[in-house]
Amino acid sequence: MSVWKNHGEKTVYENPWLTLNLADVELPDGRHLDHYVIRQRPVALATTINEAGEALLLWRHRFITDSWGWELAAGVVEHGEDIEAAAAREMLEETGWRPGPLQHLLTVEPSNGLADGRHHVYWSTNAEYVGHPEDDFESDRREWVPLASVPSLIERGEIRSANAVAALLLLHHMHAGG
Repeated sequence: MSVWKNHGEKTVYENPWLTLNLADVELPDGRHLDHYVIRQRPVALATTINEAGEALLLWRHRFITDSWGWELAAGVVEHGEDIEAAAAREMLEETGWRPGPLQHLLTVEPSNGLADGRHHVYWSTNAEYVGHPEDDFESDRREWVPLASVPSLIERGEIRSANAVAALLLLHHMHAGG
């Protein structure tokens, strides 16, 4: 079996969102190497699928990649916060819609060769509009996007975030299957 062994890590940099560590890693053949590891807090995401088969999404710009795309409401889980509660909180803060009872859809590790971050995606079948989003700076607009359009949106590069691609393709598949 090819198992890499982590013999310990030292912190190189730390802030409230992440810790950058340098790990002493032993490869299966016995060689050692230094490997950077980003330790991150969990991320919670949420959307609602309405009766028309549309997902509530955010159209936003990401300055790091200088790209625009559709994404799910998301944010880090606060210390001591329940992940599902964090998903509901983020959806309300970023969209102005309070989701109904949430169901866990999937958990993904978007960059597991470099970071330990886990993204937990939830969804609901109903939501209540509460008002203009508290965190309206997070996106340019919030819209109900047909799940039927998800494959073509991905193909055109309008959905780029790995967690959104995975979640929306799964929801598209679930919805298409009845």
